[in-house]
Amino acid sequence: MIWPNNKRYYTLDCFYKEKFNSKVAKVSLNGNFTCPNRDGSKGVGGCIYCSNLKSGDYAGNVNSDIITQFNDIKKVMLHKWKDAKFIAYFQAGTNTYASIERLKELFEPVLALENVIGLSIATRPDAITDECLEYLSDLNKRTYLTVELGLQTIHDKTSKLINRCHSLEEFETMVLKLRERNINVVVHIINGLPYETKNMMLETIRYLNKFDIQGIKIHMLHILKQTKLADIYQKEHFHVLTKDEYIDIVVSQLELLRSSIVINRITGDPNPDDLIEPTWLIKKFVVLNDIDKELKKRNTYQGKLVEK
Repeated sequence: MIWPNNKRYYTLDCFYKEKFNSKVAKVSLNGNFTCPNRDGSKGVGGCIYCSNLKSGDYAGNVNSDIITQFNDIKKVMLHKWKDAKFIAYFQAGTNTYASIERLKELFEPVLALENVIGLSIATRPDAITDECLEYLSDLNKRTYLTVELGLQTIHDKTSKLINRCHSLEEFETMVLKLRERNINVVVHIINGLPYETKNMMLETIRYLNKFDIQGIKIHMLHILKQTKLADIYQKEHFHVLTKDEYIDIVVSQLELLRSSIVINRITGDPNPDDLIEPTWLIKKFVVLNDIDKELKKRNTYQGKLVEK
């Protein structure tokens, strides 16, 4: 199967053009949220791979208000896509981990901006209260809403190692609650987590393929300076996937995913100044092109092994 953009998997750009008949750009914002595994609620230190920016390395400047962040990034994007529409993406930290009043202070102003057609909220499955669910349900009636749930892996031993501090049961429960309200769900996973095998990474995909999710983000683990992961790597030198290994795993994962699941991301995008390993990740477009080449070489595509 080949999609209209000549890709062998269902890209986010393709999905947006089908749905909105327009180029849609996501504006990454920093609402200065913390996380339950940072503030002592469930743990401290956060996930071992997270920088001090809490996965918001490319989000807006936390020292600016949300509208200023949005307008600064939008201005840059309009140079590239002059007729684009925008989705406000609350990326850094756990973006439902606050009072409803605080969430409204952040979400509502950007939704009122011109050409903002949606809201994407990155969070954890254990950080959405029933009250928050009702607010999300209301937002879903007023805009194009996506909730991005960090899972990273289904394997409990790995989850404990990376200090996720939530259970697989909590993930399953939250997916069901969101889908009961017809809220779109995108799940984050990471390939190359310490000591995971290829089969373990494929098991994560097989598990997710059984759920009513609308999208997935596939990241490659990257080791950043001044993180707990960097300390572990210095001591243990666990295996970091090579580019060829990563491409092989991603292509095998795509074959196992339903063709209706939108691939929101398919590689990592680290800040080169902070990156320790793998250095091949810096050449993002080389990785993307090599994934395309491998799919073509194998004469395969997303969903091939589950939709015969």
